[in-house]
Amino acid sequence: METVGIAEVRAADALLDGVAITTPLLHSWALSDAMGGPVYLKCENVQRTGSFKIRGAYTRIAGLSPEQRSRGVVAASAGNHAQGVALAAALLGSRATVFMPQGAPLPKVAATRAYGAEVIFHGLTVDDCLVAAQEFADEHGAVYIHPFDHPDIVAGQGTIGLEILRQCPEVSTIVTAVGGGGLVGGLAAAVKPERPDVKIIGVQTKRVASFPASLAAGRPVSVEVGPTMADGIAVGRPGELTYRLVDELVDAVVKVSEESISQALLLCLERAKQVVEPAGAAAVAALLEHSYAFRPPVVAVLSGGNIDPLLLSKVLRHGLAGAGRYLVARCRLTDRPGALVTLLTELAELEVNVLDVMHERVVARLHVEEVEVLMHLETRGPDHSEEVLARLKEQGYVLTLG
Repeated sequence: METVGIAEVRAADALLDGVAITTPLLHSWALSDAMGGPVYLKCENVQRTGSFKIRGAYTRIAGLSPEQRSRGVVAASAGNHAQGVALAAALLGSRATVFMPQGAPLPKVAATRAYGAEVIFHGLTVDDCLVAAQEFADEHGAVYIHPFDHPDIVAGQGTIGLEILRQCPEVSTIVTAVGGGGLVGGLAAAVKPERPDVKIIGVQTKRVASFPASLAAGRPVSVEVGPTMADGIAVGRPGELTYRLVDELVDAVVKVSEESISQALLLCLERAKQVVEPAGAAAVAALLEHSYAFRPPVVAVLSGGNIDPLLLSKVLRHGLAGAGRYLVARCRLTDRPGALVTLLTELAELEVNVLDVMHERVVARLHVEEVEVLMHLETRGPDHSEEVLARLKEQGYVLTLG
């Protein structure tokens, strides 16, 4: 039965010297204040290819024979593993083909191609692509590079754990996003033999929580892949190897909401000056949603930073709304001259920034003398939002949020 231990992780660490960078560990004052103890961010978002994936991909492809590399490699990914495989293959003189789901983020697609890989779109989920990639490997003789369920992949990702122990020897808890389990399994394999007292906590989105379901069942099981902004960890079934490692070595896998992820992304950008993708912010989301579960000093892994700018704008707006700093409200007015000016004057007096206004007149729910105004409003926070809503209601305005 295949497994991964500290010896394999150390070998990968030596192999990756000069290939993967030692990413910075940044102290987060904002999270430290909230947690009541030191919190650090392990910034894999600034790793080569923008995520931790180059570590496992290079370790795996470097372990192939020259003859195997000459046949090419094939992978399936929503984007980060794709880029890791593409770059690793280019560095090691192999040809890469990558299957990506329809709708994969365009920057990830463009970067994968820029590293020299051929991209083939297939299906709607990573799980669809996994099947197609395996079929391609069988048909063309290419070597299938699994995104998480292989000892070399796990060992490569585990090198982050060795770096954390070197950078923060006093660490008590390590928190990281979990998709298929390669990263959290590798971290645990690296850290637990050296520091069995360190808690390893994995994080999945509530919409795709395959590990909690699998751990409860006592074996890997498949779950439905629901829509989530955290596409990088939307994996519907754990691997056999990664399941065993998580079951044996990881202390817990918690679930977080989409709202917590968006607020975490906003915090990373605003307070830590780190651009992360939603999956990359999952560890911080867990600190916001489950702060009671973590013993400082805490290291939260920012696992990736490859986010589509269009998605970033949407997620930031979502995060601002969750933080009470952005309101979307519908307000009914009498359709007469000056009604809108009066409303906007009221908002100006309340120091609200009106970002957008749209009129609706011809809808069934309105009387003929009514108009509905859809407004996007920027406030200073939850207390200010409550003040604004209370004041408008006092003035007789009928409001509907959302």
